[in-house]
Amino acid sequence: MNITYKQAVKVLEAAIEKAKSLKIPVSIAVVDTGGHLVSFARLDSVFGVIDFAVKKAKTAVMFGVDSDVMGSIIAAAEMQGFGMLNANQGLLTIAGGIVLKNKEGNVIGAIASSGGSPAQDKEIAISGAAVIA
Repeated sequence: MNITYKQAVKVLEAAIEKAKSLKIPVSIAVVDTGGHLVSFARLDSVFGVIDFAVKKAKTAVMFGVDSDVMGSIIAAAEMQGFGMLNANQGLLTIAGGIVLKNKEGNVIGAIASSGGSPAQDKEIAISGAAVIA
């Protein structure tokens, strides 16, 4: 099952509100289970973080864990970590990518924020994800 457009907009709007309350210029991406972009917002962020937000969300949904968790897994892989990071057209394994699950616990997509600190990006994405539960 994939996130619907209506759900993705709801998730995005909640994340936008959090980013505005923190006064942080970020980009926020919501993807479906295939890693395809469903909704996106650029809140006056620098151009470079657009790709970061999309890649964090794709990383989370591809592996079914938040992007920072995947970062810990790759860091533990030592020499193989380089190959893992460059798989799937490049992963981004820092905080800010959060898996979205439906009420049954099935992955339906992911949200990611980029442009703030890793902790701020994660906080923004968690705020968006909270409306799905």
